[in-house]
Amino acid sequence: MGGDAHPLIVGARRLGFAAVLLGCLSLPADAAEGGRGLDGATLGAVWALPFVGILLSIALGPLLASHFWHHHFGKVTAGWSLAFLVPFAMVKGPPAVVMPLAEALLHDYLPFVVLLGALFTIAGGILVTGNLHGSPRTNLALLGIGTLLASVIGTTGASMVMIRPLIRANDGRRHNVHVIVFFIFLVSNIGGSLTPIGDPPLFLGYLRGIGFFWTTMHMLKETGFAVFVLLALFYAIDRRLYQRDADFRGHADPTPDTGRLGLEGVVNLALLLVVVGAVLMSGSWRPGIEFHVAGVVVELQNLVRDVVLVVAVLASLLLTPAGLRARNGFEWAPILEVAKLFAGIFVTIIPVLAMLKAAHDGAFAPLVGLVTAADGTPIDAMYFWTTGFLSSFLDNAPTYLVFFNLAGGDPAQLTTDMARTLVAISAGAVFMGANTYIGNAPNFMVKSIAEASGVRMPSFFGYMAWSAGILLPLFFLITLVFFI
Repeated sequence: MGGDAHPLIVGARRLGFAAVLLGCLSLPADAAEGGRGLDGATLGAVWALPFVGILLSIALGPLLASHFWHHHFGKVTAGWSLAFLVPFAMVKGPPAVVMPLAEALLHDYLPFVVLLGALFTIAGGILVTGNLHGSPRTNLALLGIGTLLASVIGTTGASMVMIRPLIRANDGRRHNVHVIVFFIFLVSNIGGSLTPIGDPPLFLGYLRGIGFFWTTMHMLKETGFAVFVLLALFYAIDRRLYQRDADFRGHADPTPDTGRLGLEGVVNLALLLVVVGAVLMSGSWRPGIEFHVAGVVVELQNLVRDVVLVVAVLASLLLTPAGLRARNGFEWAPILEVAKLFAGIFVTIIPVLAMLKAAHDGAFAPLVGLVTAADGTPIDAMYFWTTGFLSSFLDNAPTYLVFFNLAGGDPAQLTTDMARTLVAISAGAVFMGANTYIGNAPNFMVKSIAEASGVRMPSFFGYMAWSAGILLPLFFLITLVFFI
């Protein structure tokens, strides 16, 4: 690999060092039980300010100060994290910070980043070569395949694999922006609704006890409805624009120099199956073996899952043919940015989750009232729209956690008596992450790749005009059909 250590290996070393430190801080089991969690009823809303600050920074930083943000977003994230940790330790005492911090890192952040990193890295080693003619039927097929893949290899993985073939198929068209916009709607967001691997919010739910195939069985109608409507609308728009582009229609292959259609890096397909198998194993295998790290219980099956994912990543780096990732336009910057930003998000969200779990006794009681009827029953339509609205402008993974806890946070109850409420939360987080470029991590990645390929993508607000005109009416229709 050359003289310098690979960025992923350097990151693994740092994570290993962090794990050693956490091990040195391990607390006795009885101390762990006594200190688990925070009493959200005793916390004021001021403790939510760092969380609000980091999310606003993520939303506005790239728009208002792009150069500064690009070079210093890690420092900004660390600053907001310390803005919570230091005052909280001073007011409540250092022991009050250790347990919630270790729990957030070990139960949520590390599994989240390891899975996302595995999907990102392995999918980045799959290269679809050659070119297709971007006719309406071809584009419809590519979008359909990508949408199906999103729940199998994740919205990040499917976006990485499918976006470049779609761009190549439509280069030379006078009108191709709509193709990328619908790609973000379907492949980068809504297509990932059916499994925990599909989209980060659902994986966080899986880590909290939601069954692997629960969303497959309970969200199939909502997802199928949304996908059918969007694909039908796309075909109608694409067909009309295609008929107006006589020059493009006359070329069977606009870029014949790209060679025949094929697939390289096939070994990574097997490694993606390893990832899926590891996640399934962690949800079904219960050996009853636990470790106490910094007072937090780490179950053997989850540890094995994360180790298998890391091994799969290393295997991908070693087995993928040399130069393939470069030809695929693969870069480490997007996943490193996600890792840094989400470290801050998972730290600053600690008091927010505690206050939401306190429900009517917490600082966010008005929010509880917004999604709860007078008799105490949840209002599913409001859960769908409030989760979705915040997912549009913040990030859908932490937003899902917020409303998951607001609904009680008990997976046994949420998957039975409150199943429709959990569907509303899940659909809001996954579907409406498509409303803006910042709603879901792959959105900006796809935008950047498209612009680098010469597609004149809409601005931040220009994209919102597309989503407002297409997605919002669809979501109102979904509300009427499924949540009222």
